[in-house]
Amino acid sequence: MKTKTPKPAAAIDLPLNKILPGDCIEVMNSLPEASIDLIFADPPYNLQLKGALHRPNNTMVDAVDDDWDQFDSFKAYDTFTRAWLKAAQRLLKPNGAIWVIGSYHNIFRVGAALQDQGYWILNDVVWRKSNPMPNFRGMRLTNAHETMIWATKTEGAKYTFNYEALKALNEGIQMRSDWVLPICNGGERLKDEKGDKAHPTQKPEALLHRVLLASTNPGDVVLDPFFGTGTTGAVAKMLGRDFIGIEREANYRAVATKRLERVRKFDKSALEVSTGKRNEPRVPFGQLVERGMLRPGEMLVNARGQMAKVRADGTLVADDTKGSIHQVGAKLEGAPSCNGWTYWHFRREGKTVPIDLLRQQIRAEMGDRP
Repeated sequence: MKTKTPKPAAAIDLPLNKILPGDCIEVMNSLPEASIDLIFADPPYNLQLKGALHRPNNTMVDAVDDDWDQFDSFKAYDTFTRAWLKAAQRLLKPNGAIWVIGSYHNIFRVGAALQDQGYWILNDVVWRKSNPMPNFRGMRLTNAHETMIWATKTEGAKYTFNYEALKALNEGIQMRSDWVLPICNGGERLKDEKGDKAHPTQKPEALLHRVLLASTNPGDVVLDPFFGTGTTGAVAKMLGRDFIGIEREANYRAVATKRLERVRKFDKSALEVSTGKRNEPRVPFGQLVERGMLRPGEMLVNARGQMAKVRADGTLVADDTKGSIHQVGAKLEGAPSCNGWTYWHFRREGKTVPIDLLRQQIRAEMGDRP
């Protein structure tokens, strides 16, 4: 029986850069399978608030008490969580990933549901709020962080991770899993016609910038099933990613639409990010021999003057040791591993040249191909 060939991503009909009204589960189930690169989800937290919350001066705190955050029980919340995660998993491409943000009220239940459904957790990231809301009653610690879970669709997925870009963003230091960023306030905080917060849990653009920079590339499709006032869409548009938003509340859709109309894309040159060697195309050493850049019988030399002969199949031989450029180098050094590309050199016109120079020439040619 002949199997159907799946449509390429470009051929899939998606409502790109639109806000779709309706229930997130129903809308996700209507979209094409395996069509989304990344999902960022900010689901209801199910805060279980009991009564109004007041500051010491007796003014009322604008807390999350909307109907969309109300569930009859933990069981009802878990049922909802499993349903939207199932719909999300169907939409992700094989190497797609998901970020879910939550508080202590819900993130542990979401994490368990992710693992139960076969997602593979990569990291949990603590967003440390540099300016958190104080604990007015003085009965608990100030709640100064939220947790994000980053997971792939399945174990073994080849997910996107722009390691070098995050390192550059962090002034050359490896990015950690605790991110210190302020909550959304000031001019970034969207207001309604009455001057009140347009959304009680609006996320800062800085948070989404870091998430999308880390785990997507320009042209990727990002889905936010709880779109709210559109932070995910705004940052995706700025960074040259396509987005799909799902939002059932008409007032949030209206605010998000106006917001997105004001957002301008960065120019293409600004969207390029730092990349590491792992992102460069692989070049087998044997390709240098095939192309005559090195000849069978030619001698390579290491920093100590030890020699190895190039063989026709792209392996080396040094005394009684045979193998790849890495294996022979490791044997001579008595080390468990060796980067043969930087270890070995060849001689031209009286000069000693690293073989990696030849590899870079081939990679440059690859970059010139249309």
